[in-house]
Amino acid sequence: MTSGHADCHFCLQSLRGRKYALREENAYCVPCYDSLYANPCEECKQPIECSSKDLAYKGRHWHEGCFRCAKCSRSLVEKPFAAKDEVLLCTECYSDEYSSKCFHCQKTIMPGSRKMEFKGSSWHESCFVCQYCRQPLGTKPLITKDNENYCVPCFEKQFAHHCYACKKVITSGGVAYHDQPWHEECFVCAVCKTQLSRQRFISKDEYPYCVDCFSKFHAKKCAACKKPVAALGGAKYISFEERQWHGECFSCAKCSVSLVGREFLTRQDDILCQKCASA
Repeated sequence: MTSGHADCHFCLQSLRGRKYALREENAYCVPCYDSLYANPCEECKQPIECSSKDLAYKGRHWHEGCFRCAKCSRSLVEKPFAAKDEVLLCTECYSDEYSSKCFHCQKTIMPGSRKMEFKGSSWHESCFVCQYCRQPLGTKPLITKDNENYCVPCFEKQFAHHCYACKKVITSGGVAYHDQPWHEECFVCAVCKTQLSRQRFISKDEYPYCVDCFSKFHAKKCAACKKPVAALGGAKYISFEERQWHGECFSCAKCSVSLVGREFLTRQDDILCQKCASA
């Protein structure tokens, strides 16, 4: 630019009719400005004179002609580029050297494009979708099955077990009963509703019962004391002609001698030892 200032701020020589540069409102002749303030070029190490275009990136400077890909030497002026270990590369060279491949389509994920990462693999954003509904997963919760990703609703629809009692999805744990899945909290006694997942139970007519309720409502009664015969474990019992007795109750109706392991006779509803029966 033509000088409107009288003298160079540094060398004090007249600037009349000469080109000059301004810095902090002070005028400098071109030689003084270049020697004092010109940035060294990262590539050729020569000063970038005020008459040249200075291209800057992260505090470093290049001549316009020196701003090139370090591998293929193509100009990077007004073109996308990437930096690796302070080396500038065009997007093609960077992709060949460093870009990851999409797990789904196996194509390069170009620098500057959005990349999704999951379990150590990378996807294009457009490839990171639910296998069933094909909607983008983004940062939504997902479930993986057989190396395929699913949004939670689709996974539950396709693969999750539904509780036989409440029909809701079983997300963890669960109990299998009669080849049907149940939530632990839904697997309860048919009578008292006590949870049965961690205790003994008895099945009748496809329903589970705790031992107490089964004994109370379904267990066979002792012909002598009328109390329930043990339903699960407990003492042995004797069965004869569709009647049952506790072992300690199976005795002669007249003399009360135990008939366990002994011959006996019946008279109407009574059982008798041979001696009392023949008396």
